[in-house]
Formats: sequence, structure tokens, C-alpha cells
Amino acid sequence: MNDVSDAPLKAELLAVALEAAECAAALLRDGRPADLGVAATKTSSIDVVTEMDIASEKLITGFLADRRPYDGVLGDEGASSEGTSGVRWVIDPLDGTVNYLYGLPSWAVSIAAEIDGEAAVGVVAAPMRGETYRAVLGEGAFAGDRRLRVRPAPTPDQALIGTGFGYLTARRAAQAEVLRSLLPEVRDIRRGGSAAIDLCDVACGRLDGYYERGLNPWDYAAGALIAREAGALTGGRPGDPVSTELTVAAPQGLFEPLQARLEALGAWHD
Repeated sequence: MNDVSDAPLKAELLAVALEAAECAAALLRDGRPADLGVAATKTSSIDVVTEMDIASEKLITGFLADRRPYDGVLGDEGASSEGTSGVRWVIDPLDGTVNYLYGLPSWAVSIAAEIDGEAAVGVVAAPMRGETYRAVLGEGAFAGDRRLRVRPAPTPDQALIGTGFGYLTARRAAQAEVLRSLLPEVRDIRRGGSAAIDLCDVACGRLDGYYERGLNPWDYAAGALIAREAGALTGGRPGDPVSTELTVAAPQGLFEPLQARLEALGAWHD
């Protein structure tokens, strides 16, 4: 997939992802109803979906069907099709739904394109920040014209670490225990509420590292690629790739001790 012959395809996929993400971000930013409420719940009563999540996914999938009708799609709000082209879009139409519901600014549209199962393009549009992050496999990560680079790895005790929490009671309790042990060992912890933005913040150097249990492919597909292309290492448990079990992102030198500590704390299970 790093062959020169893939370059035109990746360029096309990036252009499509950028346009789709910007259109969806504009819809969410400008079309948010003043009386926005919960339209449905998923894994628990606090894992919410709003009408705007659904509208954003409908906009994106319709756009992709028009521009790339033979591609597969996997979406947070239920979009799923196999496709025949070897390309699959992995989309979170609104990452940070609870933030959006409450009027907090940390939410984003996340769109990744995989070629033959490998993430090749990632776009995360965060309109309330006025920033769109993008990456193409092997070509670096950018926000506008600015090339993104991770911060130099600090020692763990000087690291600012981002994380997030699940929606099931047992998982939240287990995550709180991990946090209780980890917090005294690092500079501080941040919980932003959007995994896609957290991964981009590692890429930007706004966080030293990030970890979370329970993410789905649409949560991390674009952000993890952006983080890697900015110089981060990503993975799950030691030796494993990023997965629903565990996601870890940090520059080399911090990644290894952070991953090892999370393994020792059992951050990969409830």
C-alpha cells in the first residue's frame, strides 16, 4: 500500500474525506437545535445518541455513496456495507456526543479510509477549535499548513496523559481504580471527552500520551493514524495493535513505560 501507484488513490481519498468531514462539521456547528435532546441510547442510559449524530452520519454516508459508490462503510450509528473496491470508510459522525449535548466545544467528526484493511487516510474536523487534522500514510500529519509533531518524550512523572471512560458501571469502576494508581505517578491526567481529539492532541504535542479501554474502530481509526504520522507509537497490550481492548498512544520513550504500567494495572480489562 506504500507503493507509488497508491498515491493517486490516497490523494483522492484524502480530498473526499476532507470535504465530507467539513460538510458534516458545518452541519453540526450551525445546525445544532437550541432544544437538542437525546434521541436514543446505546450501551447504557448515559451512552447517548442525538438527532444530530444521526443527521451527520446520513450526510457523510450519502456523500460517500455519491463520490465512492463501491467502497465499504463502517459507522458509529449503524452504517455498514462491505463494498467491492478494497476501500472501507470508518466514520464517527460525532465523536464527543455528550460534550456536544451539553454545549462543550470538544467534539469532532472523524473519517478514516482503509485500503485493504490498513488505515491510509485520516481526517478529524474539530470546528469549535477551528482546526482540521489530517494524515496520509507515509506522508505525515498536518493541521492546515502546520506539520504536526509529538512532544519529545518526558519521563512518566512529567507526562500529561489523556484518557476517557466507558459507559458501563463495572467498566467505569475498573477505570477509576487504574486512574487512582496512575494519577500520582504522572504530571496530571486530562479527560477531554473525545478520543479522536485526544489522539490528535498527542499528535499536536498538547498531550504527552493517551490511553483508553473500550474504544471502537470509528473512535480511533483516523486519530491513531494522525498520531502515528506525527511520530507517536500506538498499540494496545504489549505486542498488540490498537483495539477495543486498549488504545495507547505516546512518543517513543514514553510509550513503552506507559504501556507496561497500564498492563500491570490491568487497564485492558474490567
